[in-house]
Order: sequence, then structure tokens, then C-alpha cells
Amino acid sequence: MALFHCCAPHHSMSTLSPFSTFNSKPLCASLPNPSSLTHQHPYPLTTTTGLNNSRPLSLSTLPRKLLCRPPQGKYVRDDYLVKKLSAQEIQELVKGERKVPLIIDFYATWCGPCILMAQELEMLAVEYQNNALIVKVDTDDEYEFAHDMQVRGLPTVFFISPDPNKDAIRTEGLVPIQMMRDIIDKDM
Repeated sequence: MALFHCCAPHHSMSTLSPFSTFNSKPLCASLPNPSSLTHQHPYPLTTTTGLNNSRPLSLSTLPRKLLCRPPQGKYVRDDYLVKKLSAQEIQELVKGERKVPLIIDFYATWCGPCILMAQELEMLAVEYQNNALIVKVDTDDEYEFAHDMQVRGLPTVFFISPDPNKDAIRTEGLVPIQMMRDIIDKDM
């Protein structure tokens, strides 16, 4: 049901409703003084008890309710094909000889797009089981290594060709699985 408020300067305010009847008494005659009303916002950032008495509220003082339990795991299980490696293990893989491309996923457990990317990389690991080596690095555990690799955003994925003459390809953010397939098939 829609209510329409009509208000003009120096005129009385009236409310029109589909079910209202017209009477001679204006509705605003029964309302309190508009200057004494305060607007109640569902999430107030300041309290307005008076014009000169305004103090900001902190978000930490507002009551908070968890919508779900925080994640407990590290999103890495033993039966996953994409293994979590340390910085030392990654450096040995990069320096060693390979016949397949190396794909390194820099992720964090608290990163939502990283979780989605992990699912796509698992599907790629199934598709390219013998044609690519896909590994992951937790940037919270290997902060210095991620800093050295200039990882600024998550997820960041490096595609390193087995051919040392080819440059590595770097992607940042959630990348569609088809784009990753194209990089592996055409650029590696």
C-alpha cells in the first residue's frame, strides 16, 4: 500500500492513502513537533541526542552476530592433486629440469576468489595430470617469498614454461578456466 505525503511551506501536511477518507481535520495536527523527532537509522554511526552533543560510535561497539562459523581448515587436503609447497620446494622446481609447464598459485585461506580459483585449478589438474604441474603457495605462510615474487593481489598465478627461453606469464585475480587452458595449450 502506498502512502503519499504532501507538504508545502505554510500549509498543513496531509497523508493520502487508498483507504483514507477525507475529513476536515488535517493529519499533521495530531503529529508532534517535527523538530523534536529524530531519525532512527538501523545502523547508526552517530548518536544525535542534541545538536551540540554528537559523538561517533565505533563499529566495534555495535552488537555483532556471526552469520556462519568461520572456516577451520586450510582448504588443502591430502587427496587434492594441487599440492601446497614451501618457497624452497618451489625454487627447486623452477631451477630443476621439467618437461611440463609449472603453474604456481599464490593464495590465502581467507581469500574468497582464491577458494574459487583452487576449484578451477583442481579441475585443470585432472585434465592436465601428465601435461602440467600445478602447485600452490600460501602467502600467509610464505610472506617473504610472495613479496619477492611481487605478489600484490590474490590469487596470483604464474605459468612457467619448461623452455627457459620463454617468459613466465602472470595473472592476477580470478581467471576463467578456459583462459588458463589457452595459456597452457598455446603459450607454454
